[in-house]
Amino acid sequence: MGLYGILLVLHILASIAIIGPAFVMPIIRRSAKTVGQLHFAFGITTKLAIMPKIGGAVLILTGVWLMIITKMGLSQLWLNVSILLSLLMVVMIDGLIEPRMKKIIKIISESQDQGNEIPTEFGLLIKKIIPIETAAQLLMIAILVLMVVKPF
Repeated sequence: MGLYGILLVLHILASIAIIGPAFVMPIIRRSAKTVGQLHFAFGITTKLAIMPKIGGAVLILTGVWLMIITKMGLSQLWLNVSILLSLLMVVMIDGLIEPRMKKIIKIISESQDQGNEIPTEFGLLIKKIIPIETAAQLLMIAILVLMVVKPF
C-alpha cells in the first residue's frame, strides 16, 4: 500500500471518528430519564467529544494531502461543495450546538441536589437543539455521499 492508500484509509477512519459520535451522542443524551442518568450521559458524551476533534484535524490534513498528491486541487465541483458543507457543519456545531450544550450542562449540574427529576428547562433546551443536530447530521450524510459518489 502506497502513500495514497495509507492517506485514504486514514481519511476514511477520521470521517468515521467524526460521524459515529455525532450520531450516537444525541441518542445517548435523549435516553436519560433521571438527573443521575443525565450526568452519566453527559459524562460519556463529553469523553466522546474528543474523537470528532481529533478526527476533524486528521480529516483536514489527509484531505489536503490527498488533494496535493492527486493534483486535484479545487478543480472538482463535488469537492468544493463538500468543503463548503463541512464548513457550514463546523459553524453549526461550534457556533450553535456547543454553546447551548454548555448551558444545558450548567443546568444539570445545578439541579444535581434537587432530586432525581429532570428540570423542565432541560427538556425545552434539548428540543431547541434537536433540529440543529438533525441538520448537522444531514449535512454529514450529504458530505459522505458527495465524497463516495462524486456526482459532479
